[in-house]
Amino acid sequence: MTERSDNTVGPASDAGPTVDGATPDSGIGRAAAYAAEEDADGNTVPGPAVAGRIVLVAGATSAAGLAVVSALARAGAGVIAVGSNAERLRTLRTAVPAAVAYQCDLADFAAVTSLAAVVHAEHGPIDGLIHLVGGWRGGGGLAGQGDADWDFLHRNVVTTLRNTTRAFNDDLVASRAGRLAIVSSVSVDKPAPGGANYAAAKAAAETWTRAVGQGFAKAGTDAAAVVFVVKALDGLEAELAARVVGLWDTDAASVNNTRVLLVPPTS
Repeated sequence: MTERSDNTVGPASDAGPTVDGATPDSGIGRAAAYAAEEDADGNTVPGPAVAGRIVLVAGATSAAGLAVVSALARAGAGVIAVGSNAERLRTLRTAVPAAVAYQCDLADFAAVTSLAAVVHAEHGPIDGLIHLVGGWRGGGGLAGQGDADWDFLHRNVVTTLRNTTRAFNDDLVASRAGRLAIVSSVSVDKPAPGGANYAAAKAAAETWTRAVGQGFAKAGTDAAAVVFVVKALDGLEAELAARVVGLWDTDAASVNNTRVLLVPPTS
């Protein structure tokens, strides 16, 4: 891979302006609409509501990210997968060839604005931003809530959310069905001393997301912001992916600024 400066965004390969050697015509874009199916009588069967929408998944190379990217692609969305690790992005592209992947430091606002410029030039404005950047640091009681852990959590959980929403907010407001979603934690409701840094970062992310949602409502748009809440995300990747795809099945007013608890299925 060609070396890039930290504030530069580019495809997860050195094959030029597109990913993995794809030509410009094979990338996603507004023309990448869902291929409608027909029933036995030849009648067109409506596709998923997210079909044909352009959705950017930030933090796409985690297990949850791969599940979300895969589900969106299967539903006919144009998927832009963004991560910081080139090798993991190449692995994602192998698993989901329909997605386009970009490597970007989402904690660097200059890099994110460059990402937005590239996305707009190559694919047009987005209709969805799914923020899955995160991480865990904790333990040791209140005395163990060190500055290094806080800096890590604030950078990954809060700063990346602030940067991506500021860069793409105008797209979501202008979209006929803009959607923003994040994943938060039940620890926000009942924080423990040993997880105070983590709970505080997640609470800040929720507050920021609600502020974005308030902006959507004030603008009178068809955009919505949603917070998914989990105790632990392991084992809920498929549920999260299904819920993300379903965000476009409901009108914005019904889901904007909602907090949705995801729980493991009962056996």
